[in-house]
Amino acid sequence: MRTLSLLAPMLLAAALPAAADPAFTACVDGLRPQAAAAGIRADTFDRHMAGLAPDPTVLESLDFQPEFRTPIWDYLAGLVDDERVEDGRALLAEHADLLKRVEAAYGVDPQTVVAVWGVESNYGRTFGKKPLLASLATLSCAGRRQAFFRSELFATLKLIQSGDLRPEGLVGSWAGAFGHTQFMPSTYTRIAVDFDGDGRRDLVGSIPDALASTANYLKRSGWRTGQPWGREVTLPEGFDTSVNGRQARRPLSACLARGAKPADGRALAASEDPTALLLPAGKAGPAFLVHKNFDAIYSYNAAESYALAIAHLADRLRGGDAFVAAWPTDDPGLSRRERRELQTLLVARGHDIGEVDGMIGSRSREALKIEQARLGQPAEGRAGQRILRALRDETRQP
Repeated sequence: MRTLSLLAPMLLAAALPAAADPAFTACVDGLRPQAAAAGIRADTFDRHMAGLAPDPTVLESLDFQPEFRTPIWDYLAGLVDDERVEDGRALLAEHADLLKRVEAAYGVDPQTVVAVWGVESNYGRTFGKKPLLASLATLSCAGRRQAFFRSELFATLKLIQSGDLRPEGLVGSWAGAFGHTQFMPSTYTRIAVDFDGDGRRDLVGSIPDALASTANYLKRSGWRTGQPWGREVTLPEGFDTSVNGRQARRPLSACLARGAKPADGRALAASEDPTALLLPAGKAGPAFLVHKNFDAIYSYNAAESYALAIAHLADRLRGGDAFVAAWPTDDPGLSRRERRELQTLLVARGHDIGEVDGMIGSRSREALKIEQARLGQPAEGRAGQRILRALRDETRQP
């Protein structure tokens, strides 16, 4: 097998047919013994790996994850907006009986389960666009964490081999997460359940299987039935915030004794529950006290911003309000509806940004840089309220 150092430039050049990319073909062929050791039959491997072409775009995504690069106010504005709250409440009503059965089986409340569904796939509308096997094969042969992605590739092939998955049209995220609640293949193998009783664990085509599997994941991650994930709090002047972060735990009673108070004004009884102070935007932004259920959500995707999005959306689905404290920015983020409006305004000015879909990709960012420079704003390509208002105002002028 050719060395992987020779493979990476070829993958980055273009997604050529497999026959025209001998390095990729050699790498895939070299996976056969490992696949066999993982329990994958030769006919399964040959049928589903033959003819695959590498996808270099997944390598570009490997080092760009929005949970860690996007300002928290932008990240949450697009994930927890009125549109997603309205859709989620409608689905809570539509699937009320199913969600009651899921809660009875796994102890996770309907709002949290539906919040994961909403954030992960927009309630089943967006599974991802990447052919799953091609993505995982590419990541198995180039880039960082090749051993991890090979195990995920083998897990996918075994799920196909067992009949849980159908390979036709199997797509997901760049990293291989797929289905209604975007399980990685190894997680699917360990945790997915057949909740509709049809003999298959189908997180792509079965909403009951997907929602029950999500609840099972949270339960196995330490979910405490009937307990809150946390709450927004206000901190008194001089409160020592030097010890913060999800892993810096103190008893809740100690946090309250130092003056932390629920931001909504409701009473909060002291307890010895391990509690952490979360400051996702520093001392100038909203503050949160979080508990064990926050950790369970965090385990789904190891980013505090992600866990906060799930927790906040679940609260909104229960009828809760937006956060009390404002984010420390003079240019707040945009909802998905506002992002579509912004893209429409860019198209009206002659920019070719592709589909108006509320996803601010590279072409939208380049168009934004041009418009921001023209308007005398920082040309950073960020979609915020400032550029949206400016383009709106221009459109309204006679």
